[in-house]
Amino acid sequence: MVLREVAARVGITERAVQRIIADLEAGGVIEREKIGRQNHYRILSDQPLRHPIESHRSIGDLLELLSNEAP
Repeated sequence: MVLREVAARVGITERAVQRIIADLEAGGVIEREKIGRQNHYRILSDQPLRHPIESHRSIGDLLELLSNEAP
């Protein structure tokens, strides 16, 4: 999915999506790989959550919780 599609689905601007992606990459949550002219992103699910109270949990734990609650 391209950033334009993400922006449309979420209801925010494409620029806002770009900033969020940049923040996630800088925070070590995602990794970017350039393939041709496109960027491909991979979630680093084994990384711990950033807040000290939740640091014993991983990003993967959070994603699993969210996916189990989806309708």
